[in-house]
Amino acid sequence: MYRKFGIAALVLLMTAAQSYASSEGAWDALFAKVNGTCIGMSRMNTPEVSAPIVFDDSIGKVGLLLRGSIGKSKTAVHNVNLLCLYDKKTGKASIAEYKWMGK
Repeated sequence: MYRKFGIAALVLLMTAAQSYASSEGAWDALFAKVNGTCIGMSRMNTPEVSAPIVFDDSIGKVGLLLRGSIGKSKTAVHNVNLLCLYDKKTGKASIAEYKWMGK
């Protein structure tokens, strides 16, 4: 009797833990939204984009590093590095240019 109860409790705990974890599809959808938002805000022609940087849930942000050029004519092209922070709760992003130390 106790053995069956123990097995049932174990199965229940395992399924409850899985329900809190995000599915692979949910992560992919979030990352697609982050990429679209950040790339759109960057106004870059064809940016290189880092893998998503997922911060702790208490922060609620996903970061991306973008590198590319802004401008259409060859004389007005500027190479830039951008950091984009996407807020998972509001769906809004903030973007800022960054420079490596010493360069």
